[in-house]
Amino acid sequence: MSDIDWQDYSIETQGVRAGQQRTPENEHSDAIFPTSSYVFGSAQEAFERFSGKAAGNIYSRFTNPTVRAFENRLAVMEGAERAMATSSGMAAINVVCLGLLSAGDHVICSRSVFGNTALMFKNIMQKFAVETTFVDLDDINAWASAIKPNTRFLFLETPSNPLGNVADIKALAELAHANGALLIVDNVYCTPALQKPLSLGADLVVHSATKYIDGQGRCIGGAVVGNNALIEEKIYPILRTAGHTMSPFNAWVFHKGLETLSLRMEKHCSNALIVARWLEQQSNVEKVYYTGLANHPQHELAKQQQSGFGGIVSFEVKGGKNNAWKVIDMTQMISITANLGDVKSMITHPSTTTHGRLTEEERNKAGITDALIRLGVGLENAGDITADLHRGLSSF
Repeated sequence: MSDIDWQDYSIETQGVRAGQQRTPENEHSDAIFPTSSYVFGSAQEAFERFSGKAAGNIYSRFTNPTVRAFENRLAVMEGAERAMATSSGMAAINVVCLGLLSAGDHVICSRSVFGNTALMFKNIMQKFAVETTFVDLDDINAWASAIKPNTRFLFLETPSNPLGNVADIKALAELAHANGALLIVDNVYCTPALQKPLSLGADLVVHSATKYIDGQGRCIGGAVVGNNALIEEKIYPILRTAGHTMSPFNAWVFHKGLETLSLRMEKHCSNALIVARWLEQQSNVEKVYYTGLANHPQHELAKQQQSGFGGIVSFEVKGGKNNAWKVIDMTQMISITANLGDVKSMITHPSTTTHGRLTEEERNKAGITDALIRLGVGLENAGDITADLHRGLSSF
């Protein structure tokens, strides 16, 4: 199957077929290689592989057939030359930072990112003399004003976590490139099933495979996707040495997850729209954040660069934190957990969980209020999801 050009196929077919390399056993499903090392035929062969004179597996910290199969499939689905799997989504961001940044460099990051992402730039990279400027995701002028001669890349998540704000990827790519910088997009909310940032000009895409790529909450993992030269020369050497490594078993799970990704995302999107429209009609809901709603300020932009609106719906309730917690605590079916991207619906209070380590000022700037609830809409019956929310919303 290696001689097939999978770019000629639809993403649904790519997710099922691309990247598989059958062993001599000719298995139909994907093989898993749970090995730490590999046997060489001779000292000469070992030397040639370690030195790069010959291709082949060396050590599973950086070469494993199962991990490579997942990487190849994800790369095809993103329309990329290369994907590199990592131990988590945060590991993917970290290895990008270590590969691309040096002391004295500057980064521009959206305020509307996952809390740990903000802390990565604010606390950890600052220790290595890397400066970060945080700007509003949808304010192109703020991005432009923040550019410095030493700006190495612009980093954003679109749609954002948890408010679903949308950035104009093409415009930000043009801005970055005009100033000798790169554009890096966290595509966790949409996945390649709904959005392909590389086709809009982004240089790298990062993923938390833990979320929709797995889809069933089983494993932790991440990935960096982009052109081969950038990953091979700058980022892969960090993974090889520092060990931000995905395990073969996790790679196998993610590889299988990609088979149903497109189908699952369709249902996440349709359920989320039903739930969002229902929430708009509830008297105790102040505001609903979902790009699939026509009144969302970036609805048209989302339609242009996404093929669907995703499965995350956030909303603010009247009465602040106490009532937000009441809605969460009165659910019976929906899981109270800070993850997202699962077939099971999940609910959380961002200001005290995913963004709880940010200061109150930082949360306010990012729009994370105490009244905000984030709902990861799963694949259950949409009526059952709204009925579960109704228990809490009708109690005050």
